[in-house]
Amino acid sequence: MSVATYSPEERFRLGMLWTDSRYRSTTIQTIALFLVMLLGAYLINNIITNLADLGKDFSFGFLFEPAYYDINQRLIEYDSRSPHWLAAVVGILNTLLVAVLGCALATVIGVIAGVLRLSKNWVISKLMAVYIEVVRNVPLLLQILLLYAVFIELLPRPRGSEPMLDGFLVATNRGFYIPSLVLAETGWIVVSTFVVSLVGIFLFRRWARKRQEETGQIIRVFSISLGILIVPTAIVFFALGSPISLEYPELKGFNYQGGIHLRNSLVALWLALSIYTGAFIGEIVRSGIQAINKGQTEAAYALGLRPNRTMKLVILPQALRVIIPPLISQYLNLTKNSSLAIAVGYMDVTGTLGGITLNQTGREMECVLLLMAFYLTVSLLISAVMNKYNQSVKLKER
Repeated sequence: MSVATYSPEERFRLGMLWTDSRYRSTTIQTIALFLVMLLGAYLINNIITNLADLGKDFSFGFLFEPAYYDINQRLIEYDSRSPHWLAAVVGILNTLLVAVLGCALATVIGVIAGVLRLSKNWVISKLMAVYIEVVRNVPLLLQILLLYAVFIELLPRPRGSEPMLDGFLVATNRGFYIPSLVLAETGWIVVSTFVVSLVGIFLFRRWARKRQEETGQIIRVFSISLGILIVPTAIVFFALGSPISLEYPELKGFNYQGGIHLRNSLVALWLALSIYTGAFIGEIVRSGIQAINKGQTEAAYALGLRPNRTMKLVILPQALRVIIPPLISQYLNLTKNSSLAIAVGYMDVTGTLGGITLNQTGREMECVLLLMAFYLTVSLLISAVMNKYNQSVKLKER
């Protein structure tokens, strides 16, 4: 079909929206957007009509009604008389706790497994290969249930257990107990000093990396960062008379009291997610390292760099550009896989908002929409943060 062309002086006519190439793409996109909006309006109207036929209305007022159920693992104050929205918040915090801990531990396991997978030691390399292949091919739900059963069946009862690591850990079939921090009135000053030290470490590491890129000078980042963290905090801590102490768990009656109680459901879910996702991250790390030309390693050795410094300064910085994109997907998968927590009784947001609250109120449409919005928001935030980091490590043209 021939396309008509017009001179700049020609006046606009309605037919030009389709015949003129300058306006045709905009016209098509506008029509497509209008059709999508019509489809969305039809679906929403259909949902409201069907709910009305069932005697239901579309409302989120149920969130302010009492929940009337308990949650065993929680990070904030909550009881059975609290509203449903607070129960949802408790579930959200439990989900975020598992996601953050899981992503951190899975990254450590994956990096170690990926590097050892390339070891010249035949035994270590094959052991890592067995771990990766076995864990990746066993369903995650079975691994969660297996770890939970091991904790329940094999760990001793509280009265028969003994503290480990000089009292820092107590493992029982009712959960794990670790010391908790007790802050005096001036304890917040020590915590603030610690936070400021972390910010200082971040700024120092950025400066050190920039200086190394500009001058090639290698600065002892680890030891200096350790000094920035420990020295100011220790000075403030002792100057204020040790305002922070530890409360150790103690056996009282038939159970331990004090400290932090980590239920078996939380630990089993956390370890299973970390081990499972770590196997995938291990393969990502291995492939990222192998994607770097061997000439890079040989050139580093020729300059006198040792193997560990070669890996840190030459190989890993380049491998990150290959590792980060698939790593984002693994973090997203771990966060969404945390919804399997209901299998071991860990009350995450799927168990609270998408489980008991949904069954009690009968507001399945509202609860599912809120669940979808939560997971979508968390996934987009993870993607945004990781994409920002990916931008910082990509090749920069000069």
